Amino acid sequence: MALPLSPNSTNTKNPSSLLLLYFKPKLQIKNMASSDSEIAKEFRFFRVYKDGRVELFEPYCEQIPPSDDPTTGVRSKDVVISSEPPVSARIFIPYEAQNPNQNKLPLLFYVRGGGFCTQSAFGPRYHNFCSVFSAQANAIVVSVEYGNFPDRPIPACYEDSWAALNWVASHVSGNGPEPWLNDHADFGKVFIGGASAGGNIAYTLAFRVGSIGLPCVKLVGVIMVHPFFGGTSPEEDATWLYMCPTNAGLQDPRLKPPAEDLARLGCERVLIFVAEKDFLKPVAMNYYEDLKKSGWKGTVELFETHGEGHSFYFDNLKCEKAVELINKFVSFITQL
Repeated sequence: MALPLSPNSTNTKNPSSLLLLYFKPKLQIKNMASSDSEIAKEFRFFRVYKDGRVELFEPYCEQIPPSDDPTTGVRSKDVVISSEPPVSARIFIPYEAQNPNQNKLPLLFYVRGGGFCTQSAFGPRYHNFCSVFSAQANAIVVSVEYGNFPDRPIPACYEDSWAALNWVASHVSGNGPEPWLNDHADFGKVFIGGASAGGNIAYTLAFRVGSIGLPCVKLVGVIMVHPFFGGTSPEEDATWLYMCPTNAGLQDPRLKPPAEDLARLGCERVLIFVAEKDFLKPVAMNYYEDLKKSGWKGTVELFETHGEGHSFYFDNLKCEKAVELINKFVSFITQL
């Protein structure tokens, strides 16, 4: 089964910032035997009550504003891509862009992680990573803020990211809505990168580029850091399937990419990061091997960090192994 190119996303508005969020509300018929506290299902990131409520275990994600970094010179700003459904992004531009003699810069389209239901592109971990990367790679970063479950169930994250990538591409002729991209982005040097769940989303974007196209944009490479795919465990698979009511089961091509989809990746190079102690390492390794055997004509590279677990580098971007990871990420883009 091939990956759907444009499945219908579910558009729901965020009703509140309360701890208890609501998903798929149903007619409530209560009796003396029912209880608001009865749990129907429990997953790693959330539990579901019998009355339909979904309770996230980490519902709040700290957000920080965009800024001008006095140390690196990287500037950032937030942009609205769509109001309905709500899609936005944070753009980072390096200090060198202020040089009138500077050539146009590579662009990284970055997709955050968070298990499809937590975190934000505006949170400190992703803001800081993108700022460091922009400075070291001398590249523009567009970090997409997609919709999280349960406010917006899967496939909203895939559809929002695709919409944001197309918004980026709308600047290719120099007359898009964002001057930073019009003036400074080199659309012959575009990359997609993603972390954890974002690595999975990054893959689907590259598949769409190879299947549908992204006019006048050259997608050079894709970087997946500790990516999620199906097969990690029955519990992880069940969580994704619950968050995606329109799923195609365990063989859903977003969970288990078939060879024909892998062969259609719309880029020349892929870099996959794994960590020795990461519970997602086996599925990332499977993806690496499947991609090599798929008939895809590009080159794929694997980079392993020993002694570390999932997304370790966010804890301290300056630690030795995080620096090694970031340097490899940067060199993948600057080696052109």
